[in-house]
Amino acid sequence: MSGRLTARRLILNQQQEAAPPSIMDLRKAILVLDDDRSVLGAVERLLKVRGFNVETFSTVDSFIERANLREAACLVLDINLNGVCGIELKRKLTDMGISPPVIFITGRDEDVTRRAALSAGCVAYLSKPFSSRDLVDAIEAASQRSQ
Repeated sequence: MSGRLTARRLILNQQQEAAPPSIMDLRKAILVLDDDRSVLGAVERLLKVRGFNVETFSTVDSFIERANLREAACLVLDINLNGVCGIELKRKLTDMGISPPVIFITGRDEDVTRRAALSAGCVAYLSKPFSSRDLVDAIEAASQRSQ
């Protein structure tokens, strides 16, 4: 599945390989990092209602210190995090050998940022505000990629 699904710009990375449909291992957590607590709370409620195991973090420090990154089903990372770039964070994790599928979210949708996110190897790029269906579709794409 690739391409834009809505006007809110869900962009699934076209570089991902097709995988057979699967059910995400619900024991593994979806780790969400966003410094906007209202977005964080809304995403957490949505994913829990849908039956996902979700852990949320509002700072990069708490994410690095407490998240079980090696066992994550996928990461949902905000791109602009109080002086830290989510794209750079993803690259640093990859350099450390930690590479679960990543979904980037951003409130500032710009061509250069979108290209950087896609070239960093994300599964999807969502522009805020995004629909619940767009996020769930992206997580399902991430589950296929993580197998």
